[in-house]
Amino acid sequence: MTRRWTGLWAVLLLAAFALRAEDGAGEKPGVVSYVKVLSDKVPDVSSLEAWKKSFIKDGMSGQDKAVAIWKSIATFQHQEVPPEEHLGNDTTLGPIKIFNVYGYAMCNSASSDLECLGRFTGMQARGRIISHHSVAELNWDGDWHLLDGSLICYFPKADGKIASVNEIIDDVAAWFEKNPDYRNQNDKLMKYMRGEGWKKGPEILARTIAYDQNGWLPAATHGWYSTMQEYDVKKDQVYEYGCAAGYQVNIQLRKGEKLTRNWFNKGLHVNLKVGGAPGCLNQEIGKDNLRYSPGLGDLAPGRIGNGTLEYTVPLATGEFRRGALAAENLQSKSEGAQAAVQVKDAAKPGVLVVRMPSSYVYVGGKLEFDAVTGKDGAIVVSFSDNNGTSWKELANVGSSGAQSIDLTERVWRRYVYQVRFELKGAGTGLNRLVLNNDLQHSQRPLPALGEGSNTIAFSSGPAEGTMTIEGACDPEMKAKQVTLYDYNPKVEGLKPPGFWVEGSGQVTFPLETPGAIARLRIGVHYRIRDALDQWDVQLSYDGEKFESAHAIKGPTAGESTYFTLDKINPGTKKIWVRFAGTSRNATGMLSLRIDADYKEPFGGFAPVKVTYRWEENGQAKEDVHVAKKAEESWSINCGAKPKMKSIVLERAD
Repeated sequence: MTRRWTGLWAVLLLAAFALRAEDGAGEKPGVVSYVKVLSDKVPDVSSLEAWKKSFIKDGMSGQDKAVAIWKSIATFQHQEVPPEEHLGNDTTLGPIKIFNVYGYAMCNSASSDLECLGRFTGMQARGRIISHHSVAELNWDGDWHLLDGSLICYFPKADGKIASVNEIIDDVAAWFEKNPDYRNQNDKLMKYMRGEGWKKGPEILARTIAYDQNGWLPAATHGWYSTMQEYDVKKDQVYEYGCAAGYQVNIQLRKGEKLTRNWFNKGLHVNLKVGGAPGCLNQEIGKDNLRYSPGLGDLAPGRIGNGTLEYTVPLATGEFRRGALAAENLQSKSEGAQAAVQVKDAAKPGVLVVRMPSSYVYVGGKLEFDAVTGKDGAIVVSFSDNNGTSWKELANVGSSGAQSIDLTERVWRRYVYQVRFELKGAGTGLNRLVLNNDLQHSQRPLPALGEGSNTIAFSSGPAEGTMTIEGACDPEMKAKQVTLYDYNPKVEGLKPPGFWVEGSGQVTFPLETPGAIARLRIGVHYRIRDALDQWDVQLSYDGEKFESAHAIKGPTAGESTYFTLDKINPGTKKIWVRFAGTSRNATGMLSLRIDADYKEPFGGFAPVKVTYRWEENGQAKEDVHVAKKAEESWSINCGAKPKMKSIVLERAD
């Protein structure tokens, strides 16, 4: 090679390295996605697909499948004062969210779970209204069958098939006709059920294994006496306990980011600001109302956990670019800046936007940074909880020094937020930037250890993130939660709350992602009373021309659906999603969730450190393992029954 060509190659290589320094590209990934640590003692319920793999097996009969669905609900959801996210329902709904984030809710949520999970496996499902209780049924072999996940019971008939709500109502009514002195007599029914007296009641209730000797159901909050009163109602009252499914666990780790999940809590829960603390906040597994949980494989010491998500942004090395949503006109210390990061061209502002997605609900937050301001310089800090659609100023800093901003009121009940720094003036920059957040999560699905040998499986990938549109349908909920109107949709011919169609109408949501969209996942709770009406789901790549991608049809007084649209034009980073409805009777949406899964621009695998902490006979134990491959496993041996404490995930590179 001649000297001339050697020099040319040197120039090209220098140019390439300069581009990498500017745009953040390089060998190391900025984000490791779908980080998962599983124990062989706890089923994986991190997504609908993972749940199905854990509980639904090939060759199952309809009844076997239904019982597996029911058992999963009883396993991961405890009957308790429900969490309130104020998304348009009386309680938080969606089985995968309830299982992972909370671990408790009420009967309407358990009914919604049964409907959602049943439909996901291809079964028909419906909710049923009874007295002071909510239940749901699944259909197999042409008949309906009750499975109560909240009170943990179902009722086999003489032929072994599970009874329906209507069959129970008929048998209870017949018994009360013969024993009228017991109708509406709570105390008399409680006395009657003791000492297996409940077996002398309606024949259809007498074969269940749910009642104990004295007629109490597994959690001992209800019993045979309450069943008798709950089913003393008229038949055929159907109701949709719908949800907008789509939540799933996607733990993502950037350099400097650490997720800690604890098998204990410090009193934080999502209802803290509105009262209604769940009774299981400080209850022990195996005691009181959670006495049944060990029988379902629960190895956790309690039900509600509090964790933390911390991100110390790696400013000085320039690695922050690979984990930032935006990084413009900035220079890091490794590139010659005086501060860890500062404005590169003083003639225009430098901009840094950090996105903080979480798989668990935020119940606290704090932003800390060390400001460096040049002459006449300033740092404007802003906050967004609607994917950057709008921003609220948090601070305007005009002098150097440490700064601390409490984010708790802004992040409460959220799963994602963004913070933007606008740096103005020569020499203006940051020497430190830390985001520290408190989380609520359920202890139940965490990868707990048992006495003896435990196999731990680590995995990561695909290299994807998710941009989500979810909020209350009612704009009046703005003070408590992000609303769907906060994402700047174009609404035509629809009436709030719930996007009710007036003849015909449509709502169009713009959605933009950092990387190419791989698929859209959409969950809708809707009503379409007339068979000729529908919600037509349409997509556009320019905001002008729309094409139909999916149809949601009636007639139904209420139902929920969850579907995936994966035929997205390659390279698409911005898309418009439209719901066009017609209404001859009543067409509306009661809740909606849109998830856009996208390819992380700097996604990939990097080593992850997994730290387990627990106690054996009061002695602290710890296991630290660095996963160096995207899939690997190892063993942890516990010489005695462990009391789980925490699991910590962080980058090891």
